[in-house]
This record gives sequence, C-alpha cells and structure tokens, in this order.
Amino acid sequence: MNEHHVSDAEIDKLRRLCASATPGPWRAMVEGRDHTAGDSFIMIGRDDDRDEDMYVTRDSGPASTSDLDFIAAARNYLPRLLDEIAELRRKCET
Repeated sequence: MNEHHVSDAEIDKLRRLCASATPGPWRAMVEGRDHTAGDSFIMIGRDDDRDEDMYVTRDSGPASTSDLDFIAAARNYLPRLLDEIAELRRKCET
C-alpha cells in the first residue's frame, strides 16, 4: 500500500478507540436547531436508554455546530467504515 492508504495498524488503533468510547448512537443537539432551551451538546444513547450528555467547549466558548455534528457522525459512522474497509480488503485478497 502507498502512503495515502490507511495502514492495518491505523485501522487497529481506530477500532480500539471505537471500542473504548461510550457506545452510540451520538447525536448533536444544537440549540435553536434541535431544541430551544439550553446549551448545545451531544446526546449519547437512544431516547429510551441515554447516557450522560456531552458538552464540548473551546477556550472561547461552546464548540461550533459543525464540530458537534462531526464528532457525533464520527462516533456513529467510523465503526461501519472500518468494517467496510476490512470487507473490501478481503475481497481484494481473493
């Protein structure tokens, strides 16, 4: 593989990170877009089985809507993308 491909070691590291993070789904809840009272946050878990909410801040204040959306999407989609990479690599080996 060339330098632009994700190495097996990088995939293993990403899988470990996914496994050790709080399980999904994660959903960005942006004040004014997804709810009308309080701060923006990441909702963790399903409506009927929630974990603690996650508040993400920067030195200057709350994280941006784009950053919250990205963090939640990364948690939700990264495991699936890693599985797809593994499946595609298996198919290429045969």
